[in-house]
Parts: sequence; structure tokens; C-alpha cells
Amino acid sequence: MKETNSAEETKVFGFWVYLMTDLIIFSVLFATFAVLQNSTFGGPSGRELFSLPFALAETLILLTSSFTCALATFAISQKQKKGALLWFLITFALGLSFLVLEFSEFAHFASRGATPQRSGFLSAYFTLVGTHGLHISVGLLWMFVMMLRIGKARFEPPLVSQLLRLALFWHFLDIVWVFIFTAVYASGHLL
Repeated sequence: MKETNSAEETKVFGFWVYLMTDLIIFSVLFATFAVLQNSTFGGPSGRELFSLPFALAETLILLTSSFTCALATFAISQKQKKGALLWFLITFALGLSFLVLEFSEFAHFASRGATPQRSGFLSAYFTLVGTHGLHISVGLLWMFVMMLRIGKARFEPPLVSQLLRLALFWHFLDIVWVFIFTAVYASGHLL
């Protein structure tokens, strides 16, 4: 039992290290965006491209998914499989709808000629927001696999630990999105 706890503690520590490296990556992407946000080279700026109500809708969807993920975590703590599955399924649907909105936004920008090759601003924008979207995609894949595992297994400590790390990852992505909304969409709409 002691070995199992030690192995789980090592995995949890490793996951925190991973999150910190992800934080560094996003910090660098935010810094790059801050430097390049006015480098439009005659192309469209954030003020011309961004729809604040659209970005706010994306934000509300993702924040709601954070709440439903917390409800899944609560169900896990109560050892309620059906509740955990239900709340993770709702979280998954919200995350997927967020991605659909993000891809539609990218497609809309591309149809207006606002692609990453157009300017430093757009390159930084697509890299930052696209990296977040990639993380959401990975989170959704992870969530799908974990929902399958919940359906087949009991809430043993290793499974619970994995589910809690998934929830932590999801909350981390929501926090990153709040910074993206503030630094990219809200400030871009004002500049």
C-alpha cells in the first residue's frame, strides 16, 4: 500500500510540474502577443475582427464547463458514478461547443483574409488561441477516455487521482481562457 501511495504521489507531483511548464508556455505566448498586438502591417486589428459578445459567449460556455467539472468532482468524492458521468458528459458537450465556436471564428477570420501569414498580430493571435484550443481538444480526448473508465471501473484511489488531475487540467484551461479573453478580446476591442 505504501508503494502505491508513493507512486500516486509521484504522478501527482509530475502532473503539477507539467502544469507549470504549460504555464510557462502560455506566459511566453501571452508575452509574444503583447509585443505583436499592434503589428498589423495594414491588416485588420483586433478591434476590426473581434466580436466581444461572441468571445463573451465562448467565455461563459467555458466557465460553465468549469462549474460542471466541479460538480463531477463532487460526485466522485461521493462515489456517485452516474453523477460523475452525467457531469463529465455535460462538461464534454460544453467543451466541444466551445471548440466549434473557436473553429468557426477562425474560419470567419480566414474568409476575411485574416490568416496567420497576414501579420505579426494575427500570427501571435492564432498561435495563442490555437494552442489553447489544442489543449481543450486534448482535455476532451482525456475526458472521453476517463468517462469510459468510469463506466467500467470502481472509484479506486488511482482512478480517483486520475479524475482529479483531469479536473485540475480543465480548470487550468478555464483560467488561461479568462486571461485570453481579457488580454486578447477585451483589450483588443478597446485598442
